[in-house]
Amino acid sequence: MIKPFDFYFDFVSPYSFLAHKKIRKIESKAAIKVRYLPILLGGLHNLHGIKAPAFIPAKARHMIRDCKLIAEKNNTKFKFNSYFPIKSLNLMRGVLVAEEDNFKSYYIDSIFDTIWQDGLNLNDENIFYKVLKNLNVNPKTFILRSSSSSIKDLLKKRTSEAYEKGVFGAPTFVSNNKIFWGQDRIEFVLNEASK
Repeated sequence: MIKPFDFYFDFVSPYSFLAHKKIRKIESKAAIKVRYLPILLGGLHNLHGIKAPAFIPAKARHMIRDCKLIAEKNNTKFKFNSYFPIKSLNLMRGVLVAEEDNFKSYYIDSIFDTIWQDGLNLNDENIFYKVLKNLNVNPKTFILRSSSSSIKDLLKKRTSEAYEKGVFGAPTFVSNNKIFWGQDRIEFVLNEASK
C-alpha cells in the first residue's frame, strides 16, 4: 500500500505542471492519495534568497527546451506559455477557495491546462473570469473571497510552513518527512511512500 504524500506546487512552474500530469496518470491506475499543497514560489524563493531559473537567461533557455523534452517523453500535451511568467498569486489563493468549496481538483486541473496546454494569458483578468465561469463559479465572488485576509494569510502560512520544512522549489514532494525535489523524483517518492 502506498501512503499519502505531499505535493508542493505553484502554477507558475512548468515543472509543477509536468509533475501534476504524472500524478494524475498514477492516480488513475492506483489508489494513491496525493495532498496538493499550494505555495507561492516567489515568496518561497525570497525566504531562501534564491533567484528563480526564469530570471537567469541561460537557465531560462534550457528550461524551455527541457520541459518540451520531458513532455514528449511522457506523452504530455505541453506548450511553453508565451506570457511566462504568469503572476500566480491570485491563482494560488484561488486553490484555497476551491479547497473550501470542494472543487480543488477541478480547479487545479483547469488552471494548469489553461497555462501549460492552451497557452492562455492568465495575467489577463478577463481570461481568468472565463476559466472560472467554465467551472460554474461566479468570478466576482471567487475573486472577492480569494482576496480576503483569511485566504491571504493561509497562503502565506502554507508557504512559510514549506520553507520551515526545507522545501526550496516547486515541484517538491514530501513522504515520511523526506524531501524529493523535481518532477523526475516521483518514482523515489512512490518507493518511499510504499515503506
